[in-house]
Amino acid sequence: MINRVEKLSLLSELIAFAQRDDSIKSIEYNFLLGIAKQLEISEADFNYLIEHPITYVNLKSHSERIVQFHRLVLLMNLDHKVSNKQLVKIHNFGLRMGLSHESINRVLDLMDSFPNKIVPPDFLIDIFKVQYN
Repeated sequence: MINRVEKLSLLSELIAFAQRDDSIKSIEYNFLLGIAKQLEISEADFNYLIEHPITYVNLKSHSERIVQFHRLVLLMNLDHKVSNKQLVKIHNFGLRMGLSHESINRVLDLMDSFPNKIVPPDFLIDIFKVQYN
């Protein structure tokens, strides 16, 4: 299980991804707050992170990094408007997490073929397993 610092780092990264023009859309805020609750982070701590991001901590667990990448993909597709800038940004986040370039590209290329661009978790895991083995 990941520790509190790693959880806060994950949330801070998601917040940074969601912030465009220094604002977070309501749908994104609610999604991120739901993730905070899953991670057992209080709403007060979550709101503090919005104004005071913390330094990124790379997760040791490959599976946790895949879960975080999946969160980023879900977050990116909430408003059904994906820009090239977002695709570059999510790709860079994935690379920084140590995920394979090929797997990241495969997920981003295939997400359009799923309803609402929601890549099922088991499909996403299979993509990363192929590259990890």
